[in-house]
This record gives sequence, structure tokens and C-alpha cells, in this order.
Amino acid sequence: MALMALVATAMLLQFLAWPFLLRQWGAVALWLVVPLVVLTPMHWGLIHEAIHGQLLPRRGANESVGRALAIAFLLPFDAVRFGHLMHHRFTREPFDQPDVHDGKTHRLLAFIGYYAHLLGGLYVVELILPLFAFLPAKWTCWLVARQIGSEGPAGMDVQRLFVGFAGNQERRSRMRRDWILSVMLHAAAFYLYGTWWPALAVTMYLRGVWLSLADNLPHYDVSLDEPERARNFRVPAIWQTVLMNHHLHRLHHRHPTHPWTALPALASELPMTSTPVPDAGYFGAALRQFRGFGKVR
Repeated sequence: MALMALVATAMLLQFLAWPFLLRQWGAVALWLVVPLVVLTPMHWGLIHEAIHGQLLPRRGANESVGRALAIAFLLPFDAVRFGHLMHHRFTREPFDQPDVHDGKTHRLLAFIGYYAHLLGGLYVVELILPLFAFLPAKWTCWLVARQIGSEGPAGMDVQRLFVGFAGNQERRSRMRRDWILSVMLHAAAFYLYGTWWPALAVTMYLRGVWLSLADNLPHYDVSLDEPERARNFRVPAIWQTVLMNHHLHRLHHRHPTHPWTALPALASELPMTSTPVPDAGYFGAALRQFRGFGKVR
């Protein structure tokens, strides 16, 4: 509840208070971008808990709050939830390997695509995903099937599940509604900012970059034979709550139904289990992604 209150306060600052402060204080108020960006992983972490049904005990409240948080982040809750659960089920399958060069795409194009993905591209894709819900269902299913493909041992199942999601009328309706609400919220915010609108645009971009960098960080250069196909990392204690223990990502994959607060206790038991200890610093590992492709398929 405290973290939800903190993130809600940050969103009120971003959408309502900051434009007023910018007009009153001028450029000095631009420093408020720092807490807004730093709280990005906490905002996503709350959405993540809702995806796993761990945010609130009542299912209806859990989904409603998770959906509201996603709207404030300009994310399509249904699509993000489905994609994340598919990521758990089919971790590091061909559709889930942004750091792997497929050996078919021209290396320069693949290079550009990889760094675009890291520098906010993932977030941009998630922003435009709801637009597919406005297309005829047959078109959407065809586009999704073409994009996902059917490579890998589970390729046919992955493609079938994604196409089934794309054609689900109830989910398509919710995505259209949520997208309209998100656009209305952000359009109103840009109007309030007036001539200071670049401050909001830059903040949204930086939050998107953080989300994009963190998305595949625990899986970067991970082989299919590694435990849970994910890694744990070390992080200073002051960051653990901000990250909502996402640095213990291998443990999360091993225990996806455990709330984020349970992961440190599991980590403390690592020497008595077969799970390796956290193997690298979180922020150093994030920067290592800029070395380029982890592997070539």
C-alpha cells in the first residue's frame, strides 16, 4: 500500500503538479525528472505484481489497480500481462531473444534493431500494440502470426497462443478502451504543460528507456541450459525496494507465484540450495548489454 501511494503521488506530480511548478519555478523544477524516472521500476513492479495476482488479495481489485497503473504508464495491461506470462512459459524461445542475431537478417539492420530495442524501442512497441486492436481481427491475427513465427521446438504452440490472444474479442475491446483512456490522460497532461511539454516528453522517454533496458537484462546472453534461463544480480540494499527485488529474477522465474517480498528470504537460503548465488552487479549488467548481441542463432 505504501509503494502504491508513492507511485500514485509521483503520477499526480507528473500529470498535475509538475506543469504548475515549472511555470512557477522555471528550469529549477526540471530536477523533478529524477525521482519520476527513478521510480520507473517501482511503477512497473506494481504492474508486475498485479500480473501475477500478488498486488492485492481480491482478484477484482488486483486487476483494477494493475490496469489503472498500466494506463498511467501508457501500457496495454492485457497485452503486457499476456506477453509476460508467455515469457515465463517459453523463456528464451526464438520469439523471446531480442539479444540474439538470427543469422538471417543483415547484420547492420539487426544491429540497429537491437540498440533501438534497448534505447526505448520495447516501450514504443508496447505503446502502439493497442492500435492492432482497432484493425479487423483477421488482419491482426495474420500480422501477429507473421511477426511471431513458428521457429523452435515450441514455435507452433507459441504462435497459436499469440494468434488466439490477438483474435479474442473481449481482450481487444479492453485494449481499445484502455488505450483511449491512456491517450486522453496524456493528451490532457501535454495540454497542461503548455510550452513546457518537452519536459513531459523527455520524462516519458527516459522511463521507456529504463523499462526497455530492464526487460531483457536478466536474460541477456543466457544459454538455454542455464537454470530458469535467467540470472540473479547483486544490488545495494537501498535499491532493492525501488527495483522490487527484480534483481533476483532467476528466483522469480523459479517461484513465479511468490510475491516480491518473499524473494530475499529465498536468496538468503541459496547456500543451502542448488541455486547459484547472485552473480553480478545489476547496473553493471545493464550496461554490458551495450556490448551488442549476446549470441548468434
